Amino acid sequence: MRLGNLDDRLVLIADDEHAVDVATASGGTFGPDPMDAFADWRTFTAWASTLDLTDAAGTGRCSVDLARLGPPVPRPAQIFAIGVNYREHADEAGYPPDSMPVTFTKFPSSLTGPQATVTLPEGHVDWEVELVVVIGTGGHRIARDDAWRHVAGLTIGQDLSERVAQLEGSKPQFSLAKSHPGFSPTGPWLATPDEVPDAMDLAIRCAVGTETMQDSRTSRMIYDVPELIARLSAVVTLLPGDLIFSGTPAGIGNRRTPPRFLQAGEVLTSTIEGLGTMVTRFA
Repeated sequence: MRLGNLDDRLVLIADDEHAVDVATASGGTFGPDPMDAFADWRTFTAWASTLDLTDAAGTGRCSVDLARLGPPVPRPAQIFAIGVNYREHADEAGYPPDSMPVTFTKFPSSLTGPQATVTLPEGHVDWEVELVVVIGTGGHRIARDDAWRHVAGLTIGQDLSERVAQLEGSKPQFSLAKSHPGFSPTGPWLATPDEVPDAMDLAIRCAVGTETMQDSRTSRMIYDVPELIARLSAVVTLLPGDLIFSGTPAGIGNRRTPPRFLQAGEVLTSTIEGLGTMVTRFA
């Protein structure tokens, strides 16, 4: 199952050209707000599994325009972001493995959709393609073996980062430097884990124009998805609809020689196997 945010309405994606409007198809049992699916995730998925998404005349069927898709989860209560979670990236950044994943937050006002245009602030803006985990059923102290049962789905994310403010001074500003408007593109939709052949071994890459910048696999994470959920929930209570940006592979701009940062007019393409592609433009 794939969920999308089409013109701020919750839809089920039938194929690349068609979707089903949830509020219409459910007769109002579920509202149009994309966040409504997370109010009772298990009930929602049980209902959605009964729909025939191939029915061309089905109730609520509509056309999909990728340019009209917003972030699949537009207003999460919490966004967790994990730093240096790929061995090659930890090596290029000079970080040794730690007992606890490097964790910060991105503020929800930075979320945007999969075909956004982002205005560059002053400074040096860098790319970080990431697998984003969406929590379906919340909890505290979730066991690693139970973690996937708490996952609603997966999507693509970019942890765009302004490096000057992030690294300036003795107390870096990770969260603020990564939360400018549009600095958290996500999409194009949320895919439930059963939609993805092997959720923990997916090709992940991004390119600026035609030049590939990052190219890795999610199997190279230091802390995989179940481990992240177990460790985060050991401290905080995870809530339905929460996002976890799970870290980025090697190849970011500020570790290149010379450093390379995004410029106005450039196009950033982010792809994860089984999840689709995002295209972000910069002004």
